[in-house]
Amino acid sequence: MKYDFETLIPRYGVGSEKWDEMREAVPDLPEDIVPLSVEDMEFKNAPEIVEGLKEYLDTSILGYTHATDAYYEAVIRWMERRHGFSPKREWFVEYAGVVPALRHMVGVFAKPGDSVMITTPVYYPFRSSIEFNRCQVVESELVETDGRYEIDFDDFEKKASREDVKLYILCSPHNPVGRVWTEAELRRIAEICLAHGVFILSDEIHFDLIMPGYRHFSMMNLEGEYRANCAVCTSPGKTFNLAGLQASNILIPDKERREAVVKSRGWFSLNALSYRAVELAYDRAEDWMLEMLRYIDGNKKFVVAFLREHLPFVRAAELEGTYLLWLDFRALGLPARELEAFMREKAYLFFDEGYIFGKGGEGFERLNLACPRHVLAAAMERLEQAVKMAYPAK
Repeated sequence: MKYDFETLIPRYGVGSEKWDEMREAVPDLPEDIVPLSVEDMEFKNAPEIVEGLKEYLDTSILGYTHATDAYYEAVIRWMERRHGFSPKREWFVEYAGVVPALRHMVGVFAKPGDSVMITTPVYYPFRSSIEFNRCQVVESELVETDGRYEIDFDDFEKKASREDVKLYILCSPHNPVGRVWTEAELRRIAEICLAHGVFILSDEIHFDLIMPGYRHFSMMNLEGEYRANCAVCTSPGKTFNLAGLQASNILIPDKERREAVVKSRGWFSLNALSYRAVELAYDRAEDWMLEMLRYIDGNKKFVVAFLREHLPFVRAAELEGTYLLWLDFRALGLPARELEAFMREKAYLFFDEGYIFGKGGEGFERLNLACPRHVLAAAMERLEQAVKMAYPAK
């Protein structure tokens, strides 16, 4: 293995959101517990990015900075090489992260009182972005069969056809259930939304994190009027563990909609380090990403095999994309808050709780696989011990 995915760097006291929240929740927690919640990685950053940023700091002045030709070219080459589409430079709108972009664009394309549709269970900032803009949340619940989730297109179209529904926020690949939507599914979404005047905000931040045997189809791969009815949110943040640099590229092909976003957003640029980190990631760190994906796939196989042997009542959804494993603990029969308390207080496990993702999430836990395998091994052993002590019949 060329890269180091086994070294753990503890992040207490350095401002890590999930590490600090874990310690606040259980102050007397043993020192060796690692959170498996918020979706950033416990891997060392790609050395190509680290060394490139060091060089940049040695040779640059951190003054006001804007995107350069090299920046745009790096992003465009990545989209062409990895995703099969070639975005035009004028489509780009920069934001300090996908969530701020979604929150702002909901306010641009919907007015207070309008409705915005989501397919639940889904990434919880979708809901908060809708509510922040005083819009109504419309949920079309995904249908789960033997651990695999699908869109209920009858329900989806029924709700998309409502006069009050102006937007649909798509999660592709889907967080937390791990689906990589097929081209056929995404084309049907596009057709329904265009037919009913529903604009699509497509969060594709996990678009590089695809497991073997699957392929991501971007809404930017659509043609003509279907592509124009979308804003696609991209970022290297999840792919290369750069969330703290808050860089994203939102692609809006339709000129009128793009101008509305830029006008209401006002003057904006990323910070100097963000621009350089994006270039370095896309130009130099692809090998790191590919090895990281193989490691994540190995982590998934390890957890699934452990559960099958030791805790067969816990079902894992098939992981097609993201590094987030969706685990079904409904067989324990615990209400959502009791399940959370059991995990934290008995097993010292800090997942993202299923109930925060909306309808269909209660009884589930979302496990972050982006960590050294020995961390997962220790976590699975704690889970087995806690379950067998509390529920010996299991």
